[in-house]
Amino acid sequence: MNEIDPDNSTSAELGRKAFIGLSVGAVAATGAVTRAFSTELELGKPHPPFVAEDDPAITVERPPLPVLTGALDAYAGYPRTGPSSLPGIVLVQHVWGIDAQIRDTVRRLAKQGYVVVAPDLYAGLGAPNGDGATDYTPFAASARKLSDSVVDRDVVAAATWIRNRENAGPSQRPPKVGLMGFCMGGSLALRAASETDAFDALVVFYGSVRPADADKNGPITDEMLAYTDHIHIPFMGQYGARDTSISADDVRAMQKRLHVPNDIKIYGEAGHAFFDDTRERYVGSAANDAWQRTLHWFNKYLRS
Repeated sequence: MNEIDPDNSTSAELGRKAFIGLSVGAVAATGAVTRAFSTELELGKPHPPFVAEDDPAITVERPPLPVLTGALDAYAGYPRTGPSSLPGIVLVQHVWGIDAQIRDTVRRLAKQGYVVVAPDLYAGLGAPNGDGATDYTPFAASARKLSDSVVDRDVVAAATWIRNRENAGPSQRPPKVGLMGFCMGGSLALRAASETDAFDALVVFYGSVRPADADKNGPITDEMLAYTDHIHIPFMGQYGARDTSISADDVRAMQKRLHVPNDIKIYGEAGHAFFDDTRERYVGSAANDAWQRTLHWFNKYLRS
């Protein structure tokens, strides 16, 4: 995996005060906030969840996902009532693990009518709890232990769990299942999408477009982007122009190689980790727009 320090990968020109601390009224107007908050709420630091675990519209579960070595921990959410068959989304964690922000995103997507599962890629690796963490280094050792084959196994196990709920086989449609990831999870999701046929749509938030073993310096090459030839599902990407770890030129070069429906947006006001509303790199304008785009993408490709 490409190791990215989410707290040291945004240009210093991006001032925190310029983009966070949106009033709840302004955020709610975009449909991003799904529960009432105090007007003193400031995003960009730990805060009450957008969708609580006891929200009556959803069910939250921590299902063990069957894998060859036993069972994998996971966090899941889905609508409490609704159609008998629902599309699903596998959410791939960022470097902080299945922390408060990832769990909240699972619930937010569940409230939009999806069966959502975040497999715990750090299970058994000794990673600390990521809730409220701001120091990246304690997670680095666990992140470096992740292997492509095990990550692929875990995300496919999550997709299989979603389909099993509908009494469907591992490759059966419906239900359709999307794949989504943030930061480290974005790069893992991007690579996994080129290696498995378990998914029907992809959304990547600021995941590195260079393979983990590629040279991090110099221009990106066609050889580095060869994996794009194996991506066969619609692909949406959300990136920040001020991200010092993933260059906009790399993202544009990757997009030119795609042979599938795609929509890649590079936010001029944002850097790395702009969607993480519990940490200081949060950029409200980009996060809210990216959320609406994500919902539209999954609605288009998972519900048809």
